[in-house]
Amino acid sequence: MLLNGFMINVQRRLEKRARYNRLAAEIQGLTPREILDLNVDRTQMLHDLRREVYG
Repeated sequence: MLLNGFMINVQRRLEKRARYNRLAAEIQGLTPREILDLNVDRTQMLHDLRREVYG
């Protein structure tokens, strides 16, 4: 039982990490022009992403 709970926790963490990495790569891939067009700050987007994924 304990091992099963541990494995579920590990799986959830891996899923969160994969989601964060995928979305962070998209944000990092935005060109300066796209950032200006969206009127956003890349650093703030990454901060918000971290909070959204990890809580």
